Amino acid sequence: MKGLSPALEAHLASEVTTLVTCWRAARRDGRVYGFTDNAQDLQIDGTTYQAAAGYTPSAVATNASLAIDALEVEGLLDSAQITEADLAGGLWDHAEIEIFQVNYTDLTQGRLWLRRGRLGEVRSTRASFTAELHGMMQALSTTIGEIYSPTCRADLGDARCGVHLAPMTETGTVTGVTSRERFTASGLTVTPGHFAQGRLTWTAGANTTMQMEVKAHSGGDVTLALAMPFAVAVGDTFTVQPGCDKRLATCRDRYSNVIRFRAEPHVPGIDAITRGPR
Repeated sequence: MKGLSPALEAHLASEVTTLVTCWRAARRDGRVYGFTDNAQDLQIDGTTYQAAAGYTPSAVATNASLAIDALEVEGLLDSAQITEADLAGGLWDHAEIEIFQVNYTDLTQGRLWLRRGRLGEVRSTRASFTAELHGMMQALSTTIGEIYSPTCRADLGDARCGVHLAPMTETGTVTGVTSRERFTASGLTVTPGHFAQGRLTWTAGANTTMQMEVKAHSGGDVTLALAMPFAVAVGDTFTVQPGCDKRLATCRDRYSNVIRFRAEPHVPGIDAITRGPR
């Protein structure tokens, strides 16, 4: 088999094997976790693969077509490793996953790679979770190219937009809480709607480092697009960037950036195309 050491290949050809499966998960925050279906923990290349009897992966299948490959893993929530709060907070979203098998009696024989990919949708209950693993073919499903649109296809502050957001980023402190998505804050620009569709990043409190889009803003009143995973409390701090509704008038009048406007607002729409004579 391609990529196998002679010793592991010989072991696979024997009548009795001592193979176990290992999962390595690297989250976007830099933390790395290892799990194995072995009866005892394994140390492999500096990572501890903890014996986790509480998870069940679906079958791993590979074919020669370009079809998107995916599998699921079900497991129990563990307060020390995979918590409901971390899942709700998105810390496991798009984590890089490696699945392989090793001979637990002789780790020097190397690995039999089964799958590489990233976590997709993660669903959790009070006691368990189900995670989808998207294989490397998932990238082939990405739409390449652009279509005409009346609104800008760039995101405010990205390389194509070019607007420098740092001078417009403000810091706020929560002074009153209505819910996990609605609160009042001090220190913000009073212009109504200035931060609508902008990005808010928590810098202190239970939601530290988490981000959320701003749905509405008026003075000190802030409404987020979705509820935060954890409770918002008085004294929590955050930074917030202004938003953009991607219209030509906003790009021209608010940001003076119309030269980089990435849209075709004057192209006739379907109504003009199908309009008949008066």
